[in-house]
Amino acid sequence: MSAVYINSASCISVQDTLKENILQNLTPVSSSNIIKAIEPPYKEFIPPAMIRRMSKTVKMSSVASHHALQEAGIDQPDAIIVGTGMGCSQDSEKFLKNVIDHGEEFLTPTFFIQSTHNTVAGQIALGLQCHAYNFTYVNTSSSLEFSLLDAQLQINDGEAQNILVGSTDEQTDRTMELYVLNHTIKQETDLPADYLNSSTSGVVWGEGASFFVVGKEKTQSTYAKLKNINISNRVLLGEVEVFIQNFLSQNNLSHNDIDAVILGFSGDAGSDAYYTKASKLFPASSQLYYKHLSGEFNTASGFSIFMACHILRDQKIPEVMKINTVQKEEIRNVLLYNHLGGSDHSLVLLEKA
Repeated sequence: MSAVYINSASCISVQDTLKENILQNLTPVSSSNIIKAIEPPYKEFIPPAMIRRMSKTVKMSSVASHHALQEAGIDQPDAIIVGTGMGCSQDSEKFLKNVIDHGEEFLTPTFFIQSTHNTVAGQIALGLQCHAYNFTYVNTSSSLEFSLLDAQLQINDGEAQNILVGSTDEQTDRTMELYVLNHTIKQETDLPADYLNSSTSGVVWGEGASFFVVGKEKTQSTYAKLKNINISNRVLLGEVEVFIQNFLSQNNLSHNDIDAVILGFSGDAGSDAYYTKASKLFPASSQLYYKHLSGEFNTASGFSIFMACHILRDQKIPEVMKINTVQKEEIRNVLLYNHLGGSDHSLVLLEKA
C-alpha cells in the first residue's frame, strides 16, 4: 500500500496544543488522577446558539477540525472519518438519567439523538455542508488507527484526494466515578503517578480531540508521510517483539532504522509491561513517552501522532518526552506503539516527508 501525507495536524488536549511552539511548552501532569482538556474560546468558531446544544466532544472536534482544514487549505474534504472510543458520553449520561428520573416515560429524544457515536462526524459535515463519505469507527484504543487506515485505502484506491481524519473522547462525571471504583483510574493514594516505573495499577485519565488532513500529494503544510499501520486486538506479552519485528519487516526496515519510538506508558504497572518489552528492541533509538502529557483515554494515540508530526517536521524532540538519551542527527522514521489496558494494540509508522 502506498504512503500518504499528513498535511495538517490540530489537537485540543490537556496541553495548550492550539498555540504555536507547542514543543517548548509541554507540562507533565502527575498529581491528579483525572485531567481535563484546555478548551478554546468556542464562540470564536461556533455560533452561541449552537454551543449550548453541543457536548464537549462535539465542540472540541468542531474547533480542531476547523484548524486542521484551515492549515491544509482545504474547504471541502473528500471524506470525513472520525474515531472515538466513548462517543458523546455526556449526552448518553443525560439520556440515561432522564430514563431513570422519568420512569422510562415522557422522554425528549434530543439527548438520545445527540448521544450517538457518529454525532461528531455528522456535525462537522453539517457545518461544512459536506455530502461526501462520512464514517465513524468505534474500536476503543485503535479507533483513530482504523480511521487512518480507511483514509489510506481510499486515497490509494483513487476514491479521494484529501480526507479529514480525527479522533475524540470526552470525560463524564458518572463514568469517571465508575472508572475510579473499578481501578481503571488511579487511586488518589497512588499519586503522584510514576509513568515509567509504576508499581501501582490504574491510569491518569485525560481527554481531547486530534484532527488531521490526509492527502495523496505532499504540500507546503505537510508534516509527515504515513507509511503503514498494523492493528491487533490481542497480543500476548511474549509476542510483543515478534509483533513489532514482523511489522518492521513488512516495511523493509530493521529496529536500527527507527530513529524514534513513541511508547504509550500510562503508569499502569500491569499493562505497561508491553512497552517495557518493546523498548528493549530499540536500544539505539530515541525512546519517548507522552501520556504524562495527555493522560490515558481511548483515543490518546491522536496526541502521540500529533506530537510525532511536529517532531518530524521540526526535527526536534522535547526533553520532557525522552526516556533515554539517544539523539539521532536526523529523525526520519518514527514508530508509535499503543494499546489500552493490554488490548487493541496498534503500530503506526511515520516517515519524514
